[in-house]
Amino acid sequence: MLILGSHVKFQRNSQIMGSLEEALSYNANTFMFYTGAPQNTYRGHIDLEKVKEAKRKMEDLGLDYSKVVVHAPYIVNIANDKDPDKYEFSISFLKQEIKRCEELEVYNMVLHPGSHVGLGVERGIQNIKKALNEILKDSKVTILLETMAGKGTEVGSRIDEMKSIIDGLEDKSHIGLCLDTCHLNDAGYDVLNFDKILDEIDEKIGLDYVGCVHINDSKNIRESHKDRHENFGFGSIGFDSLLKIVYNKRLESIPKILETPYVDREYPPYKYEIEMIHNKKFNENLMENIKNGK
Repeated sequence: MLILGSHVKFQRNSQIMGSLEEALSYNANTFMFYTGAPQNTYRGHIDLEKVKEAKRKMEDLGLDYSKVVVHAPYIVNIANDKDPDKYEFSISFLKQEIKRCEELEVYNMVLHPGSHVGLGVERGIQNIKKALNEILKDSKVTILLETMAGKGTEVGSRIDEMKSIIDGLEDKSHIGLCLDTCHLNDAGYDVLNFDKILDEIDEKIGLDYVGCVHINDSKNIRESHKDRHENFGFGSIGFDSLLKIVYNKRLESIPKILETPYVDREYPPYKYEIEMIHNKKFNENLMENIKNGK
């Protein structure tokens, strides 16, 4: 079965039940969310009854709760230790996020590796390894390092960088990868030949480390290093190439998550994009259909 969903909200009152209901409204069978606002450190309590309710509802619907994914907040940066206090804060905050994931019983968390901010890639990688070795102690949650576009001083835009990070971890049982199609394209990889990318990952790291795929088109040409997502089939990657990635047999058991932009910053596209993916037919009128609610 195709495991397909999108980013959804996680609100204080409805919590994960609200996230699930939003995903179901898009005809998704999985979803990804932040446990709080990605730009700040405020975090409310986790309602354990809503966790039980969400798990029961997914089980009743024949959906796999283990495929649900959390995304770590943007504010943490474990690649830069220029300010030791900020570096230690990032480590501490990620530990807290892991505890929240454990309360939610969601055991996959996507994390941007971070930016070295002028320290250099090698030092950035060393900082990431040091932080992850501390963060993953006694963790039940798997951190999925997201492939990045290479914007600014981002670490993790090359598969070799991901290999170096993973090779340096003391315990590799709770580490993995999240492949982002837009980021891979903008980093310079040929996503039109996705099996070649998977071959490189399999050879250097191991394909079993891939735990999530972000399915996004790109507003940019290959190797632009800009990281600007586009709606499914409306960017430089294109509908047919993205569809092949979604249905790639080597990724069959992996959750595919849409992070495509809202239309006019107001209308979520996910229900329509998911329908288009299931129909395997490009809808050139998608934007107008979304705005008109058709």
